[in-house]
This record gives sequence, C-alpha cells and structure tokens, in this order.
Amino acid sequence: MLELIAKPGAQRGFTLLELMVTLAIAAILASIAAPAFNGLIESQRVRSAANDLMGSISLARSEAVTRNTSVTVAQASGGWNNGWTVSVGGTDLRVEGALNGINLTAGLTSFSYNSSGRATSAVSFTVAPDSGNADRTRCVAVSLNGKPSSNKGAC
Repeated sequence: MLELIAKPGAQRGFTLLELMVTLAIAAILASIAAPAFNGLIESQRVRSAANDLMGSISLARSEAVTRNTSVTVAQASGGWNNGWTVSVGGTDLRVEGALNGINLTAGLTSFSYNSSGRATSAVSFTVAPDSGNADRTRCVAVSLNGKPSSNKGAC
C-alpha cells in the first residue's frame, strides 16, 4: 500500500532533473509566444502614434475656434517622423517629439485651421511601423470641414 506520510529524514522537493525539464519547457513556450508579443507591441506603438497625432489635430481645431484665429500644425525639421508642432502666431501650443519605430508620412509639410474650425486643406497621414507590415498601418485624415478621423489600413 502507498504511504502518504513522509519518513523522518527523507528529502522533499525537486530534483535537478525535474527542474531542468521544467525550464526547458518554459523556454520552448516563451520562444513560441515571443513573435506574437512583438506584433502586439508594434500594433500598439502604431495606435499610440495615431492617437497622439489625432490629439494634436483636435487641439489645433479647438484652439482655432477658441482663440478666433488660425492655428497651424507643422512637421518638425526633417519631416513628420521627427515630430510636429501645434502653433498659433509664434507661440507653440504643443510640441511632439520623434516617433520611435514609426514611419509617419503626409502629402503636406503643414496645414492650418481657420477661426471657424475648418481646415485650409485636406490632408492624410499614413502611420506605419518600421517593419513595413501593412496589416498594422493606420490612416489619420483631416477633411476640409476640419474633422479628423483615424482608420485601420493605408490612406
């Protein structure tokens, strides 16, 4: 019959062999999960960049109406990848820095909102990961009526 009570002086715990097998299984499972996790991180990075851009565009529109004057959204020196500024006159309202791991492209170097909240020109931004994976690309567009929108996929 099986004894359930440990004998005095008997060792309890894991053997080295059991520990090595457990670590090997954990390493195999981690190597399977890592590529999927990288994809998740890349998707969230693109979504975060698109949301930052949408926030800056919404701020520009709101400030144009509030201040009853034109507000400009312009790329930083070197392109949209290096960031952008929201400014009125000579005053910067928001300055966004460079985006890591993201390619941000647009057909214009800047655009403005007039005092009624309408954009002076329509513009589309393509927010894509550096890997070039088209499945994770987002499009941020501003129509002439000034309303920004964000959609999954290329512009």
